[in-house]
Amino acid sequence: INRLGNVFVPDESYGEIIEAQVQPFLEQAYSIRKEWGGAEIIREFGLKMNNPDSILYNAAKNNVPVYVPGMTDGSFGSQLWSFYEQHHDFRINLLRDEHELSDIVFEAKKTGALMLGGGISKHHTIWWNQFRDGLDYAVYVTTAREYDGSLSGAKLEEAISWKKVREDAEFVNVYGDITALLPLLVGPLL
Repeated sequence: INRLGNVFVPDESYGEIIEAQVQPFLEQAYSIRKEWGGAEIIREFGLKMNNPDSILYNAAKNNVPVYVPGMTDGSFGSQLWSFYEQHHDFRINLLRDEHELSDIVFEAKKTGALMLGGGISKHHTIWWNQFRDGLDYAVYVTTAREYDGSLSGAKLEEAISWKKVREDAEFVNVYGDITALLPLLVGPLL
C-alpha cells in the first residue's frame, strides 16, 4: 500500500502501474511531436485513459484545460523525467501554459477559485489573479494555519493586501480535511 498525503493508495493503482501506463503514452505523444504544453499533454493523457470515473478524462472530454504548475513533482513528473533521459529533445513547455493562463485571467469578466489545500496550486491561482486586481470569488479548504507564516496557512483576507483577492470579493476559508469536506461541498451540485 502507498500513501499520498492522508490517502492510502493500493499497489495496483500506484508505482509500477503508473510507469506501465505513462511510458507508452509518452512514446506515442513523442511520435506525434517533440514539444507539448503541460495542459496539452495532460489532456491527451486524460483522453487516452478513457475512464469516465477520471477527472482528467472528463476534463479532456469537455475541453476543460488542467494546469499543473508543479508538473515535474510526484510520480507523473518522475515518469516525464525518466522519458526525457532517453529522449533529450522531448519538451514540456510550461510557459505555454502560463501564456494560456494569462489570456484566461486577462479576458475574464470575473474569476473564482475553489482551492483545495495550499502550496503551488493555491499560489499560482492567486498570483495570476493579482494582475486583474484579484479573484471575485474564492473558497479555500485547508488544514494549514497562519502561525508559521506559510502561504498555505495564509487566510484569503491576507491575499486582499496583495490584490490577489478583491476587497469586495465573496470568499471563505474552510478549515478541515479535504477528503472529508470535498464530497460535502460538491455533492449537492451533482
